[in-house]
This record gives sequence, structure tokens and C-alpha cells, in this order.
Amino acid sequence: MDKNLFGRFENQAVFIKTLQKPAMDGAQKAALNRKGNRLYNAGDIEGARRIFLTTGYSDGLVRIGDYYKSKGRKLDALRMYWIAPDKTKSESIIMELSALIKNLIHEDEEPPHVK
Repeated sequence: MDKNLFGRFENQAVFIKTLQKPAMDGAQKAALNRKGNRLYNAGDIEGARRIFLTTGYSDGLVRIGDYYKSKGRKLDALRMYWIAPDKTKSESIIMELSALIKNLIHEDEEPPHVK
């Protein structure tokens, strides 16, 4: 990747999202996952989410998704399930959202006029 591409962001406090996961060995990953579990159990859901996303810990991501779903944050839950990946849980939300969109489309259609 061309490092000059991000040159305009030097000396700025910005976060640049990449698709590459940091290199870590199994012990580092396990230690981070334990820390994420401690954060989750202590109620720091967002801290745990960041760790689980970094390590790709699917069980943790599913638990975060379950938490979001319980709070009515279905799109956030879908994102966690999709990344995990948990096809069963993501499909149930996709079906719900599909039904919602279908209903919205039909609401916008005008009923035929009765003469």
C-alpha cells in the first residue's frame, strides 16, 4: 500500500480503518479474549466489542450481538452476527428487516380508487 496515500493525515489524531487484522500469536489472542470477556461481564460492552472485533472472537461477537438485540439495536446486532459469522441469527434479523421494508413499500402504494 502506498504510504503517501495517508500523508495528509499525519500529525492528526485520526483513525484510519483497514481490513487487515493485527498480527498476533495464539497466546496474545487468548489474553485479549479473556480481557474482552472480563470487560463484557463488567458491563463494558463497547470495550469488549472492540477487542472481539480485533481478535475475530466469534463467540464474543455473538454475545455482543445478543446484547444489542436485547436492547432493540437490531442493525448493530446484525453486524455482529454477520462478522461472527452466525448465519442462523443473522438470517432471522434479515427476514424481519425484509418484512419491514416490504410493508413500507406497500404503504407507499396508493389503493385503487373506488368509483
